[in-house]
Amino acid sequence: MFESYCLCLGTAGFHRMFYTDRGDPESDLVTVCVHGLTRNSRDFDMVAERLAQSRRVVCPDVVGRGRSDWLPDASLYTYPQYMADMGTLMARTFAEAVDWVGTSMGGLIGMMLASLPKSPIRRLVLNDVGPFVPAAALQRIAGYVGKDPHFKGLAELEAYLREVHAPFGKLSDAQWRIMATHGFRKLEDGSLGLAYDPAIGEVFKTTPIEDVDLWAIYDRITCPVLVLRGATSDLLSEDTARQMAERGPRATVVEVPNCGHAPMLMADDQVAAVAGFLEAA
Repeated sequence: MFESYCLCLGTAGFHRMFYTDRGDPESDLVTVCVHGLTRNSRDFDMVAERLAQSRRVVCPDVVGRGRSDWLPDASLYTYPQYMADMGTLMARTFAEAVDWVGTSMGGLIGMMLASLPKSPIRRLVLNDVGPFVPAAALQRIAGYVGKDPHFKGLAELEAYLREVHAPFGKLSDAQWRIMATHGFRKLEDGSLGLAYDPAIGEVFKTTPIEDVDLWAIYDRITCPVLVLRGATSDLLSEDTARQMAERGPRATVVEVPNCGHAPMLMADDQVAAVAGFLEAA
Protein backbone atom coordinates (compact mmCIF):
# COMPACT_ATOMS: atom_id res chain seq x y z
CA MET A 1 0.00 0.00 0.00
CA PHE A 2 1.11 3.53 -0.68
CA GLU A 3 -0.56 6.87 -0.01
CA SER A 4 -0.92 9.84 -2.32
CA TYR A 5 -3.30 12.69 -3.10
CA CYS A 6 -4.88 14.42 -6.07
CA LEU A 7 -5.79 18.06 -6.44
CA CYS A 8 -9.53 18.56 -6.84
CA LEU A 9 -11.24 21.76 -7.94
CA GLY A 10 -14.13 23.45 -6.17
CA THR A 11 -15.65 26.92 -6.13
CA ALA A 12 -13.20 27.96 -3.38
CA GLY A 13 -10.16 26.76 -5.33
CA PHE A 14 -8.17 23.56 -5.23
CA HIS A 15 -8.09 21.10 -2.34
CA ARG A 16 -6.14 17.92 -1.72
CA MET A 17 -7.92 14.59 -1.49
CA PHE A 18 -5.71 11.85 -0.06
CA TYR A 19 -6.14 8.18 -0.86
CA THR A 20 -4.59 4.78 -0.29
CA ASP A 21 -3.55 2.73 -3.31
CA ARG A 22 -3.09 -1.05 -3.28
CA GLY A 23 -2.49 -3.79 -5.81
CA ASP A 24 -1.04 -3.70 -9.30
CA PRO A 25 -1.02 -0.06 -10.53
CA GLU A 26 -1.14 -1.37 -14.12
CA SER A 27 -4.20 -3.57 -13.57
CA ASP A 28 -7.17 -3.06 -15.86
CA LEU A 29 -9.40 -3.90 -12.89
CA VAL A 30 -9.81 -0.95 -10.52
CA THR A 31 -12.04 -0.73 -7.46
CA VAL A 32 -12.83 2.54 -5.67
CA CYS A 33 -13.96 2.24 -2.02
CA VAL A 34 -15.63 5.28 -0.42
CA HIS A 35 -16.46 5.57 3.28
CA GLY A 36 -19.37 6.92 5.30
CA LEU A 37 -20.14 10.43 6.53
CA THR A 38 -17.66 10.72 9.42
CA ARG A 39 -15.31 7.88 8.57
CA ASN A 40 -12.18 7.57 6.43
CA SER A 41 -10.38 5.42 3.87
CA ARG A 42 -8.81 3.08 6.41
CA ASP A 43 -12.20 1.51 7.12
CA PHE A 44 -11.59 -0.50 3.96
CA ASP A 45 -8.19 -1.94 4.91
CA MET A 46 -9.42 -5.53 5.18
CA VAL A 47 -11.59 -5.65 2.08
CA ALA A 48 -8.98 -3.69 0.11
CA GLU A 49 -6.22 -6.14 1.02
CA ARG A 50 -8.44 -8.99 -0.18
CA LEU A 51 -9.37 -7.30 -3.45
CA ALA A 52 -5.81 -6.12 -4.12
CA GLN A 53 -4.77 -9.72 -4.71
CA SER A 54 -6.35 -9.48 -8.17
CA ARG A 55 -6.82 -5.78 -8.89
CA ARG A 56 -5.93 -2.21 -8.01
CA VAL A 57 -7.89 -0.75 -5.07
CA VAL A 58 -8.08 2.99 -4.38
CA CYS A 59 -9.68 4.29 -1.16
CA PRO A 60 -10.05 8.08 -0.78
CA ASP A 61 -10.56 10.25 2.27
CA VAL A 62 -13.52 12.34 1.14
CA VAL A 63 -12.73 16.06 1.47
CA GLY A 64 -13.14 17.19 5.08
CA ARG A 65 -12.29 13.71 6.39
CA GLY A 66 -9.15 11.79 7.26
CA ARG A 67 -6.03 13.42 5.86
CA SER A 68 -7.82 15.36 3.13
CA ASP A 69 -8.12 19.14 3.25
CA TRP A 70 -10.97 20.90 4.98
CA LEU A 71 -13.09 23.28 2.90
CA PRO A 72 -13.24 26.94 3.96
CA ASP A 73 -17.05 27.09 3.98
CA ALA A 74 -19.38 24.45 5.41
CA SER A 75 -21.86 25.01 2.58
CA LEU A 76 -19.30 23.57 0.14
CA TYR A 77 -19.64 20.07 1.60
CA THR A 78 -22.11 18.86 -1.01
CA TYR A 79 -22.67 15.76 -3.11
CA PRO A 80 -21.90 17.60 -6.37
CA GLN A 81 -18.46 18.44 -4.92
CA TYR A 82 -17.90 14.87 -3.76
CA MET A 83 -18.92 13.55 -7.17
CA ALA A 84 -16.57 15.95 -8.96
CA ASP A 85 -13.72 14.92 -6.65
CA MET A 86 -14.34 11.24 -7.39
CA GLY A 87 -14.35 12.03 -11.09
CA THR A 88 -10.87 13.47 -10.64
CA LEU A 89 -9.76 10.39 -8.72
CA MET A 90 -11.15 7.97 -11.30
CA ALA A 91 -9.45 9.90 -14.08
CA ARG A 92 -6.18 9.66 -12.18
CA THR A 93 -6.38 5.85 -12.29
CA PHE A 94 -6.61 5.94 -16.13
CA ALA A 95 -9.17 3.14 -15.90
CA GLU A 96 -11.90 2.97 -18.53
CA ALA A 97 -14.25 1.44 -15.95
CA VAL A 98 -14.17 0.97 -12.18
CA ASP A 99 -16.02 -1.08 -9.60
CA TRP A 100 -17.40 0.90 -6.67
CA VAL A 101 -17.81 -0.05 -3.02
CA GLY A 102 -19.57 2.62 -0.99
CA THR A 103 -20.62 2.67 2.65
CA SER A 104 -23.55 4.95 3.50
CA MET A 105 -22.50 8.36 2.11
CA GLY A 106 -19.97 6.63 -0.13
CA GLY A 107 -22.77 4.46 -1.47
CA LEU A 108 -24.93 7.49 -2.23
CA ILE A 109 -22.04 9.07 -4.14
CA GLY A 110 -21.61 5.86 -6.11
CA MET A 111 -25.33 5.55 -6.78
CA MET A 112 -25.47 9.09 -8.15
CA LEU A 113 -22.41 8.54 -10.35
CA ALA A 114 -23.68 5.19 -11.62
CA SER A 115 -26.97 6.79 -12.70
CA LEU A 116 -25.30 9.27 -15.05
CA PRO A 117 -24.86 8.85 -18.82
CA LYS A 118 -21.55 7.22 -19.80
CA SER A 119 -20.83 6.37 -16.16
CA PRO A 120 -17.53 4.48 -15.74
CA ILE A 121 -18.96 2.40 -12.87
CA ARG A 122 -19.04 -1.23 -13.97
CA ARG A 123 -20.34 -2.89 -10.78
CA LEU A 124 -21.71 -1.18 -7.67
CA VAL A 125 -21.73 -2.28 -4.03
CA LEU A 126 -24.04 -0.30 -1.75
CA ASN A 127 -23.20 -0.94 1.89
CA ASP A 128 -26.30 -0.29 4.00
CA VAL A 129 -27.72 2.55 1.97
CA GLY A 130 -30.38 2.89 -0.67
CA PRO A 131 -32.57 5.38 -2.52
CA PHE A 132 -34.81 6.03 0.46
CA VAL A 133 -33.30 7.34 3.70
CA PRO A 134 -35.77 7.93 6.54
CA ALA A 135 -35.66 11.16 8.50
CA ALA A 136 -35.46 9.27 11.79
CA ALA A 137 -32.09 7.76 10.82
CA LEU A 138 -30.78 11.15 9.74
CA GLN A 139 -31.96 12.61 13.05
CA ARG A 140 -29.93 9.99 14.92
CA ILE A 141 -26.84 10.78 12.88
CA ALA A 142 -27.37 14.50 13.40
CA GLY A 143 -27.14 13.85 17.12
CA TYR A 144 -23.39 13.28 16.92
CA VAL A 145 -22.16 14.65 13.57
CA GLY A 146 -20.68 18.11 13.83
CA LYS A 147 -19.71 17.90 17.47
CA ASP A 148 -16.04 18.44 18.19
CA PRO A 149 -15.22 16.45 21.33
CA HIS A 150 -11.64 16.37 22.60
CA PHE A 151 -10.07 13.29 24.15
CA LYS A 152 -7.14 12.88 26.51
CA GLY A 153 -5.91 9.79 24.69
CA LEU A 154 -6.69 6.98 22.29
CA ALA A 155 -8.54 4.88 24.87
CA GLU A 156 -10.97 7.70 25.57
CA LEU A 157 -11.54 8.28 21.85
CA GLU A 158 -12.09 4.57 21.29
CA ALA A 159 -14.73 4.50 24.04
CA TYR A 160 -16.54 7.35 22.30
CA LEU A 161 -16.48 5.53 18.95
CA ARG A 162 -17.84 2.38 20.59
CA GLU A 163 -20.77 4.42 21.93
CA VAL A 164 -21.79 6.46 18.88
CA HIS A 165 -21.07 3.65 16.41
CA ALA A 166 -22.60 0.80 18.40
CA PRO A 167 -24.82 -0.06 15.38
CA PHE A 168 -21.65 -1.13 13.51
CA GLY A 169 -22.11 -4.47 15.24
CA LYS A 170 -20.00 -6.90 17.22
CA LEU A 171 -16.49 -5.74 16.37
CA SER A 172 -13.51 -7.17 18.19
CA ASP A 173 -11.41 -5.10 20.57
CA ALA A 174 -8.67 -5.08 17.92
CA GLN A 175 -11.07 -3.76 15.28
CA TRP A 176 -12.32 -0.94 17.50
CA ARG A 177 -8.72 -0.05 18.26
CA ILE A 178 -7.92 0.05 14.52
CA MET A 179 -10.83 2.43 13.96
CA ALA A 180 -9.58 4.68 16.76
CA THR A 181 -5.98 4.56 15.54
CA HIS A 182 -7.00 5.84 12.10
CA GLY A 183 -9.79 8.07 13.33
CA PHE A 184 -8.14 10.95 15.18
CA ARG A 185 -6.32 14.21 14.59
CA LYS A 186 -3.74 15.65 16.99
CA LEU A 187 -4.69 19.03 18.46
CA GLU A 188 -2.37 21.84 19.48
CA ASP A 189 -2.87 21.22 23.19
CA GLY A 190 -1.86 17.56 22.79
CA SER A 191 -5.37 16.18 23.04
CA LEU A 192 -7.09 14.23 20.27
CA GLY A 193 -10.01 15.20 18.06
CA LEU A 194 -12.03 13.22 15.54
CA ALA A 195 -10.53 12.95 12.05
CA TYR A 196 -13.08 15.10 10.28
CA ASP A 197 -14.12 18.72 9.95
CA PRO A 198 -16.98 19.41 12.40
CA ALA A 199 -18.44 21.69 9.72
CA ILE A 200 -19.69 18.65 7.79
CA GLY A 201 -22.53 18.58 10.31
CA GLU A 202 -23.76 22.08 9.52
CA VAL A 203 -26.15 20.78 6.86
CA PHE A 204 -28.21 19.14 9.61
CA LYS A 205 -28.58 22.51 11.34
CA THR A 206 -29.34 24.69 8.32
CA THR A 207 -31.88 22.55 6.49
CA PRO A 208 -34.90 20.61 7.77
CA ILE A 209 -34.28 16.93 8.36
CA GLU A 210 -36.70 15.08 6.10
CA ASP A 211 -36.95 11.75 4.33
CA VAL A 212 -34.61 11.52 1.32
CA ASP A 213 -36.14 9.97 -1.81
CA LEU A 214 -33.69 9.10 -4.60
CA TRP A 215 -35.69 6.39 -6.37
CA ALA A 216 -35.58 8.29 -9.66
CA ILE A 217 -31.77 8.16 -9.49
CA TYR A 218 -31.67 4.48 -8.52
CA ASP A 219 -34.00 3.50 -11.35
CA ARG A 220 -31.57 4.94 -13.91
CA ILE A 221 -28.74 2.61 -12.85
CA THR A 222 -28.05 -0.19 -15.33
CA CYS A 223 -24.90 -1.84 -13.91
CA PRO A 224 -25.07 -4.88 -11.58
CA VAL A 225 -25.65 -3.89 -7.94
CA LEU A 226 -24.99 -5.67 -4.65
CA VAL A 227 -26.70 -4.34 -1.52
CA LEU A 228 -25.44 -5.23 1.95
CA ARG A 229 -27.97 -4.51 4.68
CA GLY A 230 -27.39 -4.62 8.40
CA ALA A 231 -30.22 -6.74 9.79
CA THR A 232 -31.21 -4.05 12.32
CA SER A 233 -30.33 -1.02 10.18
CA ASP A 234 -32.43 2.11 10.72
CA LEU A 235 -31.08 3.74 7.55
CA LEU A 236 -31.81 0.98 5.02
CA SER A 237 -35.12 -0.66 5.84
CA GLU A 238 -36.03 -4.21 4.91
CA ASP A 239 -38.79 -2.85 2.67
CA THR A 240 -36.45 -0.51 0.80
CA ALA A 241 -33.94 -3.32 0.27
CA ARG A 242 -36.74 -5.54 -1.07
CA GLN A 243 -37.79 -2.85 -3.53
CA MET A 244 -34.17 -2.42 -4.64
CA ALA A 245 -34.19 -6.09 -5.65
CA GLU A 246 -37.41 -5.68 -7.62
CA ARG A 247 -36.87 -2.46 -9.59
CA GLY A 248 -34.18 -0.51 -11.41
CA PRO A 249 -31.01 -2.61 -11.64
CA ARG A 250 -32.67 -5.37 -9.53
CA ALA A 251 -29.95 -5.57 -6.93
CA THR A 252 -28.74 -8.69 -5.20
CA VAL A 253 -29.40 -8.18 -1.49
CA VAL A 254 -27.36 -9.77 1.30
CA GLU A 255 -28.46 -9.26 4.90
CA VAL A 256 -25.71 -9.04 7.52
CA PRO A 257 -26.76 -10.46 10.92
CA ASN A 258 -25.97 -8.88 14.29
CA CYS A 259 -25.42 -5.49 12.70
CA GLY A 260 -27.19 -2.18 12.17
CA HIS A 261 -25.92 0.80 10.22
CA ALA A 262 -23.48 -0.04 8.83
CA PRO A 263 -21.52 -3.29 8.35
CA MET A 264 -17.83 -2.38 8.68
CA LEU A 265 -16.59 -4.86 6.05
CA MET A 266 -14.08 -6.24 8.54
CA ALA A 267 -15.66 -9.66 9.12
CA ASP A 268 -14.62 -12.49 6.81
CA ASP A 269 -18.15 -13.14 5.55
CA GLN A 270 -18.69 -9.48 4.68
CA VAL A 271 -15.37 -9.27 2.84
CA ALA A 272 -16.18 -12.51 1.01
CA ALA A 273 -19.59 -11.19 -0.11
CA VAL A 274 -18.03 -8.08 -1.64
CA ALA A 275 -15.13 -9.93 -3.25
CA GLY A 276 -17.39 -12.66 -4.63
CA PHE A 277 -19.66 -10.12 -6.30
CA LEU A 278 -16.84 -8.08 -7.84
CA GLU A 279 -14.74 -11.03 -8.91
CA ALA A 280 -17.65 -12.93 -10.49
CA ALA A 281 -17.60 -10.71 -13.57
